[in-house]
Amino acid sequence: MKLSNKLQKLPTQFFAALVQKVNTAISEGRDVINLGQGNPDRPTPPHIIKAMQEAAANPQTHKYSPFRGIQELKEAAADFYKREYNVDIDPDTEVAIMGGSKIGLVELPMAILNPGDTMLLPDPGYPDYLSGVVLGDVHFDTMPLLEENEFLPDFGALSNAVKDRAKLMYLNYPNNPTGGTATLEFFENTVQFTKENDIAVVHDFAYGALGFDGKRPVSFLQAKGAKEVGVELYTLSKTYNMAGWRIGFAVGNAEIIEAINLIQDHLFCSVFPAIQHAAVAALNDDQDCVEEQRAIYESRRNVLIKEAHRIGWDVKAPNGSFFAWLKVPGSYTSEEFADLLLDKANVAVAAGNGFGEFGEGYIRVGLLVSEDRLIEAIGRIEKLGLFKGEAASITK
Repeated sequence: MKLSNKLQKLPTQFFAALVQKVNTAISEGRDVINLGQGNPDRPTPPHIIKAMQEAAANPQTHKYSPFRGIQELKEAAADFYKREYNVDIDPDTEVAIMGGSKIGLVELPMAILNPGDTMLLPDPGYPDYLSGVVLGDVHFDTMPLLEENEFLPDFGALSNAVKDRAKLMYLNYPNNPTGGTATLEFFENTVQFTKENDIAVVHDFAYGALGFDGKRPVSFLQAKGAKEVGVELYTLSKTYNMAGWRIGFAVGNAEIIEAINLIQDHLFCSVFPAIQHAAVAALNDDQDCVEEQRAIYESRRNVLIKEAHRIGWDVKAPNGSFFAWLKVPGSYTSEEFADLLLDKANVAVAAGNGFGEFGEGYIRVGLLVSEDRLIEAIGRIEKLGLFKGEAASITK
């Protein structure tokens, strides 16, 4: 039996290949410092675990969930957006519950586009956006995210042909992989641009809680008119260290929300109700754990950047997310440099070209190990002599 043509067209899972490389090195007995992953390293806060335990013990949660999720979670999502962003959300028509935001990102092209339609994707960007392109049988054009433009797309640089073709746009701030952040002004310009060109917007707000230097990330829905053109996808994975729980939601434009709900009516029976009740506790209860988590990532970021500068590595601090986007030194490609670090320093990073054409020349580093391990990782890289005129000692 052969895979369908559609499955054969799916892109190689970038992160799976990275994990395989790291696991091979570990199996050889090497002490690898893994900075290539995007998996939160700290546990889910105790009060959320307790809510899950109590809900799981209730026989009522052992039954099917309502297809479109429990009402309490929809209301909690609406209350969360009102409290955190002063955005009014109708829990009945403007919330869709998902088993993690990745589901929404992959299914949306199937839900609101027709085969052959075109969507706009950021480059560099989250690799799994491309899975939705293939499964939706659609085309895509890219919007370069350049350092000189603060890793924001330049809508003015898009050709008329691209603007005419595009029917859907994906954005993601704080950004994976660059760590760039968006302003309210940028989102207001986005609303105006997409209205003028009849383009729907999906904002991937996975790192919405993770802004640094006293600057809180802006929700796309805070821009005037945003709900007229798009939705925002929020996951509890990063905000509450619930990556393995697989729970998230979409909020915004009622027509797009209905499209998500309709396709999910046919694909899923929603999420285990006990997980949904735990998500309610996460969104509604004390948020001190969120600030504690954000502060830990900011402290790790500061340590990483300080150590990089100490060895002469000219890099910039990210404004948000739990990633740093670091320039590759010398004449190395992203993949060559990533392989060098793993082979010679036992430090794993994600090569920037895995996130798109404009990721070439960078690596992505996760702030998902302790400060001591970050210091040790930079110390190992320092010994390669790449930043003080000793690069000739390392063969490519």
